[in-house]
Amino acid sequence: MELELSEAARSTAGGLLVAVVAIEWGGTHLLRIVRGRVPVTEFQQAFARAGHAHAGVLVTLALVCQLFADAAGLDGPAAIAARNGVPLAAILMPAGFFLSSMKRDAVRPNRLILLLYAGTASLAIGVLALGLGLLMS
Repeated sequence: MELELSEAARSTAGGLLVAVVAIEWGGTHLLRIVRGRVPVTEFQQAFARAGHAHAGVLVTLALVCQLFADAAGLDGPAAIAARNGVPLAAILMPAGFFLSSMKRDAVRPNRLILLLYAGTASLAIGVLALGLGLLMS
């Protein structure tokens, strides 16, 4: 059985795989934090860990979703949501963790925490569109 990817899946997956390098780089920064080489508050360390973990997990899920989106044969807005919801969440959610904790000596998130909520909505819309699309295909 030969797997043929759509152009949309191929280009999105290619971008996601390139993004893994950025996640790796972020991991080296996280290691410096954990080893005490970058001074941060406990809150900032927790948010750095959460942001890094969400980035890795969501990029992996987004790659899998590209295959399922092709298999579901969706078109129109449902296809756009199914194919792009999780990759968008993979950007927004880690950004919410990182950017909302950037201020020196921060002990609580700033307004950019809204990015985390936007990512949560994007994730929900994407997986719901894809899940329903697969169930109805």
